[in-house]
Amino acid sequence: MSQEIEIEFKNLLTEEEFRLLHDFFQSFSKKEIVHINHYFETPSFSLKKNGSALRIREKNNKFTVTLKQPNPDGAGLLETHEAISPEEADKWFHHKIIPCREISSALKQMGIKITELRYGGKLLTNRTEVKYEETLVVLDHSMYNGREDYELELECLEEKYGKAVFDQLLKKFQIPVRKTRNKIERFYHTL
Repeated sequence: MSQEIEIEFKNLLTEEEFRLLHDFFQSFSKKEIVHINHYFETPSFSLKKNGSALRIREKNNKFTVTLKQPNPDGAGLLETHEAISPEEADKWFHHKIIPCREISSALKQMGIKITELRYGGKLLTNRTEVKYEETLVVLDHSMYNGREDYELELECLEEKYGKAVFDQLLKKFQIPVRKTRNKIERFYHTL
């Protein structure tokens, strides 16, 4: 089990804007990743009501459970991660959910019973990660429920600096700021 604070900015892109950014970062050292997010929620969206999200990320046949919650100490989200086996992941997908103690405790504090959690489905992402101006720029092409979208994310350690780099990047490529829901919200909105 591990925890981290995630501070990120995001903006949906058109396919053309995505290609433009992808071309710009072509000469940078980058990492190409394919992963699948498997989402969980209660029928009454209790996690969402608590500003939280629960997923299993599948990458290279490795599975990690992540609970995202508002950061009690400031900006960003508190993420709690737990590595699980493919067999354990399969149990989660078939409503036999057994999270680690920390995730169980956090769910209980939100008044969420583990037995209420349901597997909602999956979202596949082709991701490009690039280190840029002391931040991590992420270009995502995601597919889910017969839809696809393109997204720019910027992850940083310091909110004010990250916002400045993010805004500068949007301005440089004349990309309008768009209200951007997170992936789990976009996924559930299409059901």
